[in-house]
Amino acid sequence: MSYKTTLLGAVTLCFAMPGIAQNSNIEESRLEAITVEGSRLDQTQTEIGSSVSIITAEDLKKLDFDFALDAVASAPGVTINQNGSYGGAASVRIRGASSGQTLVLIDGVPVGDPSTTDGSFNFAYLDTSDIERIEVLKGPQSTLWGSDAIGGVVSITTKQPEEKLGGSAYAEYGSFNTLRGGASIGNANETGDFRLSASGISTDGISKADEANGNGEEDGYDSTTLSAKGGLNLPAEARLEATLLWNDAESEYDSYSGGAQGSVADGDERTQNETLSGNVSLKVPLFDDRFENLLMVGYSDITRENFTNGTQSYFAEGDRQIYRYQGTFTVNDMNKLAFGAEREETTANDAESSIDGLFGLYEFKPVEKLTLTGGVRVDDHDTFGSETTGRVAAAYNPVEQLVVRASWGQGFKAPSIFQSTYICTFCGLTEPNADLKPESSEAFDIGADWTSEDGRAKAGITYFDQDTENMIDFSYTAGYDNIAKVKSQGVELYGSYQLTDWLGVAANYAYIDAEDGDGNELARLPENSGDVTMSYDPEGPFSGAVLVRFNGDEANTDGTTLNSWTRVDLTGSYDLTDSVELYGRIENLFDEEYQQILGYGTPGLSGSVGIRLRY
Repeated sequence: MSYKTTLLGAVTLCFAMPGIAQNSNIEESRLEAITVEGSRLDQTQTEIGSSVSIITAEDLKKLDFDFALDAVASAPGVTINQNGSYGGAASVRIRGASSGQTLVLIDGVPVGDPSTTDGSFNFAYLDTSDIERIEVLKGPQSTLWGSDAIGGVVSITTKQPEEKLGGSAYAEYGSFNTLRGGASIGNANETGDFRLSASGISTDGISKADEANGNGEEDGYDSTTLSAKGGLNLPAEARLEATLLWNDAESEYDSYSGGAQGSVADGDERTQNETLSGNVSLKVPLFDDRFENLLMVGYSDITRENFTNGTQSYFAEGDRQIYRYQGTFTVNDMNKLAFGAEREETTANDAESSIDGLFGLYEFKPVEKLTLTGGVRVDDHDTFGSETTGRVAAAYNPVEQLVVRASWGQGFKAPSIFQSTYICTFCGLTEPNADLKPESSEAFDIGADWTSEDGRAKAGITYFDQDTENMIDFSYTAGYDNIAKVKSQGVELYGSYQLTDWLGVAANYAYIDAEDGDGNELARLPENSGDVTMSYDPEGPFSGAVLVRFNGDEANTDGTTLNSWTRVDLTGSYDLTDSVELYGRIENLFDEEYQQILGYGTPGLSGSVGIRLRY
C-alpha cells in the first residue's frame, strides 16, 4: 500500500466518525497550541532559553498575508529572496544561513525537496489560508530536529478543527486580474473532530524578468490547495490524529539570457509543481498524564516538471518518509525528560538515503524562576556516518516582567542526494566526490525580553554569533566539495506599544554581519532589515494596519550591489455583520521600484478587495 493511500485512508477515518456523532463541548479533550511546539519539551517562550518568533493566525489576518513567505519575513533575523512574484522560486534564510540550512516542518513533517541541489523547501506556493501559526526557532536546532537545522527551524502548524459545526469562506479580486478564494468546514464532538478546506489563486501576474528592462510579457500563476485534518478521542485519553496537505501549482517564468541584467529575460518557460505532505500520529498519556507518548508516521512528496516552448525540459520527484517516537516524562515540578528515536528515508528520482536519530532532552528548574535545558542527539547516516550534536539553554525570570535567556547549540546538515551523487562530467570526473562530509555549525545567543506591568509595552534584544564549517559548494576539481565556511553575528531587536485600547505600534530590526572564509559578505543577504507596523482596531466595525518593510543593500552574486528598498502596505476590514466581513489591501503604496534578486521584477502599486463569511 502506498504512503499516499495510507494517508488518505487515515484522514478519512479521523474525520468521518466525528462528523456523524452528536455535538458537545469537548474543549478539555482538544490540544491547544499554547507552547513552543518546536521545543519538543512543551516549553513556553519564557522557558525555552533561545530566540523564537511566533506568527499567529491573527497576525496573518491583520496584515493580510497571502503567502507564508511574506509572513515569515516579518520575524527579525529572517530574510527572503524570490525570483519574481507569483510563483517565482522563493527561499528563506535565518541569520544568514542558506535556505538549505533551514529546516521546514509542516505539522511536524520535514518538507524540504530532496530532489533539489541542497534539499531546501520552496516557499513560493504555500498559502496562508490553512495556517494556524508559524514558529521560527533561530540558531542551530539539530539536537531537537536532526539534519538541516543549521540556521534554524520554521515550524508551520495547520489550522485546527472548529469547536462546533461551522466554517468560513472568502473571495477576493485584485490587480493583475488576480482571483483568490477558499472555503472550510469543520466539526468537533466527544468522538473527535475534523476540518476540510480548499483554496486557490489565479493571476495573470507580472513579468518575472524586470519590466524596467524591457520585459513586457506577463507570467501567470495558478495554484490549488486542499487540506484535511481529523482526530479521534480514544479511551484512556489517547488520541489518533491525521493531517493532509496537497498543493498543485503552475507558474510561468522567464528564460536565461546571458546579456541581460541578472541573465534573465522574457521567454516561454513554465513549471508544474505538486506537493503532498501529511502524517498519522497516536498520542498516549500514561501515569496521570505525566508520561506522554507520541508515535508518528509522516510523508512528503514533491514533483516538479518544467516546460520550454511547450516541451518538457526537466522532471524531478523527491519524497521523505518519517518514523518517530517521542516520550516526555514529567518527573516532578523541577524535572522533565524527553527522549525519542527517528528514522527518515529519502528518495530523489532513482537515488535513496536514510538517517536514524536518537535524542534526549532534560529540563531542570532548581527554582521557580530559572529553567535550564540540555540535550544531546546522535544521528547515523547510511553514507556519511554518525554526527553528535548538543544544546544547552537557560531562561531566568528575576521579576515577572523580565526574561533573561541564553543558549548554545550545534547543527549539522548531511549532503543532499544531489550533492552526493553528482558527477561533473565537464570537469573530467567519472564519479561523485567520495570525500564529501556533512556541514556543521556552532552558535550561541543571549538576550532579554521585557513586558511592562500593565502589558502595554514589550521589548526584546538578542545577540547571536554563529560559525559554519565544511559548507558544500560547487568545485571544478571535485563537483561538490566542502570548500566554504561562514561566520555570522548580529543583533535582533523588537518592540511594541499599545498607545490606546485601539491603536498600537510594533517594530523589529535585525543587523546581520555574515562573511565567508575569505572575508567577503554573503550574497543576497541584507545587513540591515526591519518592519514597522501600526494597528488600528477601535470599537465598531472597522480595523486596519499599516506595514512598512525595509530591506537594506545586498551584494549580488556578480559582485555588484542591489539597492535597498522600503515598501508600504495598507490593510483594512469592515464587519457588515457578525458573520460577514469586507476587507482589502493596498500593496506598495508609493510604487517603489525594487528587486529582491538582480534582474527579477516586483509588483508596483497594486491592491485587492474581498469578502469573508463565517458560518
